[in-house]
Amino acid sequence: MNVVAQKMLMETYRAHAEQGLSAPDWKSCGFRCYSQHEEDGYILYLFSLLGFTNRRVVEICCGSGDESNTANLILNHRCTGLLFEGDEALAKHAEAFYKENQDSKFWPPKIFNGWVTADNINFFIERAGFGGEIDLLSIDIDGIDYWLWKAISVLSPRVVVTEINHLWGPEESVTVPYADDFKAVFTQYGSDYAGASIAAFNKLAKTKGYRLVGANAFATNVFFVRNDLAHPWLPEVAPKTLFWHPRAEFGRNVRFQGIKDKAWERV
Repeated sequence: MNVVAQKMLMETYRAHAEQGLSAPDWKSCGFRCYSQHEEDGYILYLFSLLGFTNRRVVEICCGSGDESNTANLILNHRCTGLLFEGDEALAKHAEAFYKENQDSKFWPPKIFNGWVTADNINFFIERAGFGGEIDLLSIDIDGIDYWLWKAISVLSPRVVVTEINHLWGPEESVTVPYADDFKAVFTQYGSDYAGASIAAFNKLAKTKGYRLVGANAFATNVFFVRNDLAHPWLPEVAPKTLFWHPRAEFGRNVRFQGIKDKAWERV
């Protein structure tokens, strides 16, 4: 979807909300421009209703840059970004991608190549000048995602997107144990041994003052909104409502068998 169509869609959402019309079905709001799945559409929907403030975004693990949760905001909505990537080759690709793109070449996002931990993440964010309120924080590192968000204290994101381990379903509250050098275990389906369950993230979100408002179709990325940003179209939803897609059921019934006996920490 090009930028003109996106801006028209945002205006439609705003107008309908202001007129007191019923909210659209969350599932219908997703689409993909640069995100892995349909996260771009959900993010656009959220900011249509909440509005932007400083248009600052932070993404922890941006990969090659051209498939990430912040790329659409940076390229099409003039957001400024701080993007972390631990792989040197991917970080260089991301840097080149934004410097060569006409929509970001004059003010590309800051790309930080390095290994982030619970002990250094706040330092690196502040050193880059991104402390305080931002519009979006995205965390998807296939590893200690839960522990990183728990550790971050120098940011006040209005919206948070985190990857979860959906193999545990909606009720079990578990995460991989913390380790600075944690390495995920991948199968042919993805990063099966990594991250934390939705129940663990939801508990953490509540302690930080956020509510769960939705997920992508596969229930792998979930969206939280800060509680002071109330909107009738963005009520809190129950984790169990996110697990409707057959892929989520496949994860719970088939993939889960391969990781259930590995080391997990209940939180």
